[in-house]
Amino acid sequence: MGSVNVDDILEDLPADLGTLISRPQPTDAPVAHALILDSEDSDRDVSEALVCLMGVRGREALPMVRHLAVSRPVAVALKGTAGEAQEIEELLRAAGVGLLLIEPTAGWDTVLSVVNGRIQNTDYHSDVLTLIEEDLFAIAQTTARLTSSHVVIEDAANKVLAYSTVSNDIDELRRASILTRRGPRKYEVLLKDLGAYRELHETRGVVRVPERPEDGLRERAAIAIFAGERVLGYIWLQETGSGFAPNVDDLLVGAARRASHELIRHRNEQSVHLREDRIARLLSHPDEAAASAQFARIDPERPACLLLVGLSPEDARTADAELKRGELANLAAIHAAAFKASAVVGQHAGETAIVVPELRSGDAASGLRMLADAIVKDARRLGVGVHIAIGQVAPSLFALRSTAAEAAAVLRCLRRAGQLAVASLDDFEAEVLLEEAARAFESSSFRHRALSRLCLEDEELAQTLVDYLAAGMDVTECGRRMGLHKNTVYYRIAKASRLTDLDFGYPAHAAIALLHLELWKAKRLTTAGGAA
Repeated sequence: MGSVNVDDILEDLPADLGTLISRPQPTDAPVAHALILDSEDSDRDVSEALVCLMGVRGREALPMVRHLAVSRPVAVALKGTAGEAQEIEELLRAAGVGLLLIEPTAGWDTVLSVVNGRIQNTDYHSDVLTLIEEDLFAIAQTTARLTSSHVVIEDAANKVLAYSTVSNDIDELRRASILTRRGPRKYEVLLKDLGAYRELHETRGVVRVPERPEDGLRERAAIAIFAGERVLGYIWLQETGSGFAPNVDDLLVGAARRASHELIRHRNEQSVHLREDRIARLLSHPDEAAASAQFARIDPERPACLLLVGLSPEDARTADAELKRGELANLAAIHAAAFKASAVVGQHAGETAIVVPELRSGDAASGLRMLADAIVKDARRLGVGVHIAIGQVAPSLFALRSTAAEAAAVLRCLRRAGQLAVASLDDFEAEVLLEEAARAFESSSFRHRALSRLCLEDEELAQTLVDYLAAGMDVTECGRRMGLHKNTVYYRIAKASRLTDLDFGYPAHAAIALLHLELWKAKRLTTAGGAA
């Protein structure tokens, strides 16, 4: 195992648990262990250590920090806010000691678990596989106890993923499948001949397979593990002598749903690191961005761009939406890596995010759009609808965080429009500005009382105003959009004007209407008194 430094630990530390305020010098100084010190500890050897200061917060830690600055651990972890730690940061930075600021409500046991886990084992994929396996074995064991049976969980290719405690009550074929970690060929052929798999795929319920003494088979109950329309695997129950529990069908349905969540998570985490921390740290303040950039061997001084990739509203509502998100992230990671070896894929604000660093700004726009188009095209081949927002190219990785809100706003506009698959701020600048104005207006307590009442009480008039303003206050075009005679539109607009005392042809009044209607469309409009 190679040495671990603060940047490595930062990769595993959840973004809401701790923040890197300053990096140690040298930045790749190895961290051999983590220590917890309190005010009584003064003679501990802190070399090559990450020191966690317990029992003090912010400026209270100054006496301990002064001593540590002389002893020079690799880094110090302290609870508090950035304002409280200003003097401490200056002391440690001068001594070349790093500073991690820990969220005050976090438990030190959690912090130490992350740090020691990284020091002891740097293989993330191995950790994920172990956790998934433990979860599936736990599901198998619990289901076995509740149903009075022996349980085996298989994937769609009949590979055994987990099983309950082996006892003398299992038949020889089941024993063989556990030993070889897949169902014996003879057993698979027999079940297919009996139509068990066909019935499992068609019914989505529990299928019973009677005992066959001549083949040495006891009675079985089974259920397929689904994600939407796709079969991820199967749960098989073998009767152990006392018969199945009376509620075995309900228990199997619950076990299959629970196993589905774990298998989807397994696929997602194995296909791509769907960890918000990787992107969150690149979009954080300069020290954290620099640490993550060094970890990923990225030049932070060169231009960078953020792309947000989201499911279409239709796909986001499907039963297998989570599985689709994992497939989409995997697809995005493959294309991003082909486009730029240093690209980083993760999550931001619940969406798949791609950070493309080290760009040549002159030809960035066309290349980024080609990348986005390629992802959309291949996603369609997988039967997944997507929208991709291309953020503005930032002059450096440190400036990338300023583009994240705009990229998220463009993605929201894309989803509402529903027509384009790929867009940048150039395509929706006016819409993004209107949305931001509406968000600022939402935080205000001021409302036009009569217009608010109209929106909340007369949906027909409100929708007519939406289409009238969207049509550039062209009555004929508004009528065409709504399938109404233009005289009907005239009547409704005049009525709305009379009820609100607003002239919608007057720019200031039209702007007021637009802000209220934006909130109304998003179902976020409240009256002046605060009642929806």
